[in-house]
Amino acid sequence: MGTTSRPRTTGVLLLDLEQQRDWLAGKIDLPDAGDRSESLEQRFKYVARFEKLLSRPQAGEVLEILGLYGPNCIPLLRKTERYYWSVSCLPSTSDKPLVRVNASWMELFTLYAQGDDIRARFIVHLSDFTTDRSATPSRVDEPFLEQSVAMPEDVSYFFPRDADIFGINVRGSVSIRKLLGSRRVVRAIRTFNLTHMNRGRNAYQASHCYSVADYMQAD
Repeated sequence: MGTTSRPRTTGVLLLDLEQQRDWLAGKIDLPDAGDRSESLEQRFKYVARFEKLLSRPQAGEVLEILGLYGPNCIPLLRKTERYYWSVSCLPSTSDKPLVRVNASWMELFTLYAQGDDIRARFIVHLSDFTTDRSATPSRVDEPFLEQSVAMPEDVSYFFPRDADIFGINVRGSVSIRKLLGSRRVVRAIRTFNLTHMNRGRNAYQASHCYSVADYMQAD
């Protein structure tokens, strides 16, 4: 039997435990910064990659999906930008993603091309997607996952090596949007993201693309 690992709420995000719990439950909007702290040098560093992304047929869907993910899944989006989370544009990794969101040393969310459409990979806690809230692979709540997308065949999953880590693959922008419309799924994503943002500074600051992050802002 696996064990459940819950978020580490250490207060790195300048929030007390009650605020963190209320945000996870969707009970409050967090008091974010009014303005973004931005490095022009960092912005210009990835302008060419961003323009290349815009030339792809999937660009519109990618930026719209990020516009859903950012405000709904990342706490204090402006205050924590780059230093506690980052988004990379066309990162040079073997799996050839279009964009990837990271926090601490962890991948959170990745979008890939699939023909002219897209597919997504979410990294979350396994215990948020089992029938008994344990981190037991055989207890994955498959009916819930299948109901959370447009077609059951649009979703699959895998088990990374670390305990209580779960990977969800979703095919197609329609199914990605539907998954991000599930209250249970959003809470699970928030929980995982908060866990890793609370572990300290983001290791991927140097790859942050402000031009992509523009589309993740709540306004």
